[in-house]
Parts: sequence; structure tokens; C-alpha cells
Amino acid sequence: MMRKMLVLAAFLTMAQAAPDLHQPAPTYDAVAPVLPAGLQRGVLIVSKTNGWRHIEHIPHSNMVLTDIARDLGRASFVTENAAVFNDEQLHHFSVVVLNSASGDFLTADQRAALARFVARGGGVVALHAAGDNSHTDAWYKKMVIGTTFTGHPGGADHLQPAWIVVDRPGHPIMAGVKLPWTPVDEWYSFDANPAARGMTVLARVDEASYRPGAKLMMGVHPVIWINPSSKGRIFYSALGHTPEAYNDPTYRRILANAIRWAAR
Repeated sequence: MMRKMLVLAAFLTMAQAAPDLHQPAPTYDAVAPVLPAGLQRGVLIVSKTNGWRHIEHIPHSNMVLTDIARDLGRASFVTENAAVFNDEQLHHFSVVVLNSASGDFLTADQRAALARFVARGGGVVALHAAGDNSHTDAWYKKMVIGTTFTGHPGGADHLQPAWIVVDRPGHPIMAGVKLPWTPVDEWYSFDANPAARGMTVLARVDEASYRPGAKLMMGVHPVIWINPSSKGRIFYSALGHTPEAYNDPTYRRILANAIRWAAR
């Protein structure tokens, strides 16, 4: 009996000590990865997480984004090594995709390299958790997000279908998007409409079509927008919580359009 109790105690201790894969300990990278030879005008796909890690969708969405880049005739490089954010290596890419990259995952020097990349015309496609409130860098919040994440429905309402309203159907990113479109997703809310801070909203979610809860209602509720004030083209989409979202033909079209647009 004593042995069984000791085994049970050891098991419980191990269970309590097991790391939470959704919340990894923050790390910072100092040694840059080795890029493939001859890579030029590529798509850099980064899913580094120093905040909440979307373990469910990141492996699959990275593959989908790689497929999209290939279909666009562009080489891609997938990494979680943020030391790739240096001037020399960023010159090999036309666009950086931040695939639910969360937390302040860049050092000060790496953030400065990303800012220079954008200033010289490099594109950024930021997805889902790349816009949550784990990002605190002032430049990133102003240029990439333009607002502040406040939460999303939880419990039984965590994932819900909802109607998407396209505000800019003539924009290249929304080309070919057919309505009605009612994806199932984790619907992010924000403290303000990013349009009030200079962003151009391309699409929003109809709050009457799902249950946001009183504290998460925005009235006008953007979910896809761009920053028109930057030399580099910057796109953000709050969609993409589940792996299945990246199999949605409409969302794949938007992602392909966004990468093409951002990469010029």
C-alpha cells in the first residue's frame, strides 16, 4: 500500500510539474539560422511564441502557408528562430508572415531590424495571436496591430460561426471572396476600431450573428485590416484559431492574396 501511495504521489508531482505547452517559458534567440542557398524574394514564416502558443494550428498552418507561397511561385523558409531578424538575412525576403507569433519574441536589435525591413518596403502578414495583447513593443503595436486585444468568448461560446462583412470588396486582398461567408473561429475583440488609429479595415464580423458577450461587443467589429501609412505593406487578420480555418478555401484565398499584396 505504501509503495502504491508513493507511486501515486510521484505521478501527481510529475503531473503538476509538467510544462504547459500553451504557455512556454519565454526565450530569445541569438544565433541566426542557416538559410537555403540562393533564397531571394522569399516568404519568411515565423511562428515564434513567447506568449500563448497555438499548438493546435501552428504545425498545420505553417504547412498551408508554405503551400501558398509555393503556389505564388515564391520560396519560403519556416522558422521559430527570431535571430533571423537581422538586416543581412531579411534582405532575402519580400514578406514576413507572423503566424500567431505571440509575446515580445524579438530582442531590441531584432525589432529594429524588422522596423528597417518595413521602412525599406518589406511586407508583413500578421495572423491571429500576432495581434493579441502579449505584444508590448510600441512600434509593433502602432505599425502592425493599431489597437489592443481585449479578449474573446470562452466556454461553450469559445468557437462560433459568424457572418463576415467585407468593407472593401475592391481591395486586392478581398479579390474572389464570395459571400455569405460564415467561418467558425475564436472571435477576437479590441479596445478600439483600428480605423480610428489610421488602419484601413477590409472586413469585420457581424456581432448580431454570434454571441460575443456584453463586455466584448464593439459595435463595428473589424477582424481584417491593413496599415496604409507604411512604406512596407502590413496586413493583419484576427482569424485563424483552429487548424480547420486554414483549410477553408475562402480564408486560404485571403491569405494568398495578402502574401501576394504584401510581397508586391
